[in-house]
Amino acid sequence: MLGFLFGLNARIGRLHYFLASVALGIAVTVMCMGIASQAYQQVRYGAPLTMEQLGWPVLAVAGIFIVASFTLHCMRIRDIGWDPVVVVVGWVAFTIIDGLIAQKFPAWAIGTRHHATAVGAFVNFGLTLALLFWPSGYADDEPPARPRDTSGGSDGFWSRSSAPTTPTSRIARVANGEFGGKTR
Repeated sequence: MLGFLFGLNARIGRLHYFLASVALGIAVTVMCMGIASQAYQQVRYGAPLTMEQLGWPVLAVAGIFIVASFTLHCMRIRDIGWDPVVVVVGWVAFTIIDGLIAQKFPAWAIGTRHHATAVGAFVNFGLTLALLFWPSGYADDEPPARPRDTSGGSDGFWSRSSAPTTPTSRIARVANGEFGGKTR
């Protein structure tokens, strides 16, 4: 159930991913503008707008944006042919480690107000480009490589299986009309 909720088992193409990302950005911007205009209407004339007035609505919109963005990323990663559970966990772990390095060594950070290093920025940029431009990997492509079996063990080399996935005799029976129930 969670696989479909967060897009771990769904796919989305490059164009749909780009358009959905743009639509998500526009929707979040419209929601933030609505929150800000509502807060300004409730403030007395001349009083400054405080973060306490915007707190819960902004957190709700941020939560919606995070879940929707996570779902879009997972769907596109699945479409590329990668496992989103592995890629997203690695991406999050790398981002956390990069932020910790930037805090521990401020000279390595991009700037005084940034909590990331140049390496982290390049990795994020590379993954963003991969999500936007990497071609889709579909199920009808070549089967994945399997390790060769040599006397009960693997020699560490990988090879493609040359055997057809469906036995030839079965295809011949289906082609001759012997598919399913009894034959005459």
